[in-house]
Amino acid sequence: MTGTAAAEPRLLDPALAHRIAATLLPGFVGTTLPDWLERRLRDGLGGVCLFGPNIVSAAQLRALTDAIYAANPDAIVAIDEEGGDVTRLHYATGSPYPGNAVLGRLADTGRTEEVARRVGAELRAVGVNLDFAPDVDINSNPDNPVIGVRSFGTSPTVVAEHGAAWVRGLQAAGVAACAKHFPGHGDTDQDSHLELPVVDRSAAELRDRELVPFRAAVEAGTRTVMTSHILLPQLDAAQPATFSTPVVDGLLRGELGFDGVVVTDALDMHGASGERGIPEAAVLALAAGCDLLCLGTENTDEQLAAIERAVAAAIGQGRLSADRVAQAAGRVLRLATDLRAEDGEAVSGAGSVVDPADLDPAEAAAVVAAFDLTDGARRWREAGHRDYTVVRLETVANIAVGTAPWGPFAEAAAEPDASASVAFSSRPTVVLAEDDPAPSTPPAGAIVVIGKDNHRHAFARAAIDRLRASGADVLVVDMGWPADDRRYADIATYGASRLLGRALLDLLGPGS
Repeated sequence: MTGTAAAEPRLLDPALAHRIAATLLPGFVGTTLPDWLERRLRDGLGGVCLFGPNIVSAAQLRALTDAIYAANPDAIVAIDEEGGDVTRLHYATGSPYPGNAVLGRLADTGRTEEVARRVGAELRAVGVNLDFAPDVDINSNPDNPVIGVRSFGTSPTVVAEHGAAWVRGLQAAGVAACAKHFPGHGDTDQDSHLELPVVDRSAAELRDRELVPFRAAVEAGTRTVMTSHILLPQLDAAQPATFSTPVVDGLLRGELGFDGVVVTDALDMHGASGERGIPEAAVLALAAGCDLLCLGTENTDEQLAAIERAVAAAIGQGRLSADRVAQAAGRVLRLATDLRAEDGEAVSGAGSVVDPADLDPAEAAAVVAAFDLTDGARRWREAGHRDYTVVRLETVANIAVGTAPWGPFAEAAAEPDASASVAFSSRPTVVLAEDDPAPSTPPAGAIVVIGKDNHRHAFARAAIDRLRASGADVLVVDMGWPADDRRYADIATYGASRLLGRALLDLLGPGS
C-alpha cells in the first residue's frame, strides 16, 4: 500500500504547480496563440519556443509575441535563429546572413559580432528575447549530419573567438544568447534528432577541444547554455549529457563556473525521449541540473499535463528534489524578469526585420572570400560558359534546418526580377533526389551541379560520377560542409543561406 501511494503524485499545490510550469518551454501548432497555451501562460508557464511554421510575417510574429507577453509578461520567447542555414525569421525566403562556417573562414570577429547584433535587432523588433545561438560545436567530423556549416570551424580557438563575438553582439541588442550544444556535438556522424550519438572522449580530451568554445562563451557572459543529447561514456556511461549530473553539474556548473540558465535541447528528439518518453525525460533533465525544458515543436495541453504529473510523481517518490525544481524555476524567472526590465532600457542595435529585397551586394561580394575553389573550378570559370544546365541535388533536410529555401534557388525565388536570378531561373534544371538519383541521359553541354554535403549522400556521389563520366564540362558546387578531399566539391561555399546563393550567382558570372 505504501509503495502504491508513493507512486501517485499528490495533487499539486499551487506553489509547486507554478514552479514546475516555469521550467517548461513548449512549441505549438499555428500562427496565433492557442487558448490552452494562453491559459497556461497566465498560470505561470515559463515560455514558448517558436519555429518556422509559426511565422508568416514580421507583423504577425509581433502580434503573436504581444499576445504571449499579455498572458505572461515574464515569459521567455525563444527561437532558433543562427543567422545561416538554420533560420526561423527567414524560413520562407532563406537567410540574408552568411552563417557560422563562412564567418569563421572570414576570420573577422568584428564582422561576426556585427552580424549577431543585426540578428538580435531583428529578434528584438518582433518580441523574441532568447535566441538559441550561437552554435559553438567544433565540426571536427566532416561526416557530421546535423552540425556542419552551423559550426564556426574545426579549430577550438576559432570557434571560441567567434562564439564569444556572437554572444557579445546578440546580447548587445538585448536578446539572451544560448551557447550550444554542451559539451559539444561536433565529433559525431549521427543526428541526435534521430538516434543517440556516442562521443567516446575523456574529460581531458574535452577540455582541450570541445569545452574551449563553451568556456569562452561563458566568459563572454552568455545567459544560457543548451545541453546535447549525446552519450559520453567516459563521463557517464548511463545517461546522455542532458540527463547527466557529471556533465551538467560537474563540467558546466562546476568546472566552467556557469551560473545562468541551462536549457535542454528539444526533449522530443530521439536522443532524449526515444526510449523513455518526454515526461520521464523532463524528470531526468531537471534532476541532472537543467532549468528550462525545451519540449519540441508541436506540443499539446495534454502533453504538458503529463509532464507535470511525472515531475510531481518523481518529487513524491524522492527521485527529484522539490528544491531542485524551485531552483530551476527561480533561474528561469530571474532571466525573464531581467530581460523584461532591459526591454524598457535603451539597447544598441534595435531595428526591424530585414526585407527579403534588401540583400547588400557588397556583403554578397565580401563573403566570396570564404569560398574554396579547386583548380577545376577556376578552369571552368575561365572557359566562360554562358549556357549550362543546372542539376539540383535535393537531399533530405536535417530537422534543425527544415525546408527553408536555400542557395541560389532561394535567391532566385526571392528576387525573381533581378538579372542574375532571371538568367539562373531560365536555365534548364534537373532535380535529383534519393528516389530519383540520376537522369538516364545526361544533359548536353556544360553542367553545374549544386548540392549540400555531397560526399555524404550515395545518390549524389553516383550522379556526379555519372555526369563527369559523360564527358561534359561539369562544375560541382557543395553548399554544405565538403569532404577534405574535395572530390565532390569544385566550389565549397560552406553554407546555403540566401546571401550565399546571391554570392554564388555573382561568382558564376554574368548571365548566371
